[in-house]
Amino acid sequence: MEVLIQHREDVKFEASTRGHRVICDQPAGNGGSDSGMTPPEYMLVSLGTCAGFYAAQYLKVRSVAHHGLEVKVSAEKTMQPARLGQYRIEVIVPGLDAQHQAGVLRAVKACLIHNTLIHAPGIETVVSTPVESLAG
Repeated sequence: MEVLIQHREDVKFEASTRGHRVICDQPAGNGGSDSGMTPPEYMLVSLGTCAGFYAAQYLKVRSVAHHGLEVKVSAEKTMQPARLGQYRIEVIVPGLDAQHQAGVLRAVKACLIHNTLIHAPGIETVVSTPVESLAG
């Protein structure tokens, strides 16, 4: 997997992959124009949509109705170092019985993003300074 992030203006960036594009920005109070979600909000979106996918797949395979399926994700900001601390994922499935509640919980805990956050990945960070071509 790979995404390309390009600076657009001020604190606005555009992320693209596989022909899809999203804008990442900051609220006006933080120097942005509020034209998109912030990076931490995208992280919550990633976790929530992954959880929703796994929940929906569990229910679909078992032919359990999942109309009204929703996922709410929240996190608290923690300092030193600045990061998102405690996360909370709430999967809402109207009318779900206890047996399937336990199954959905197991399914959501198998989510790729959930597991990535639980088992911290290694992150390599490099800075590149390509030389611009003088041909013209």
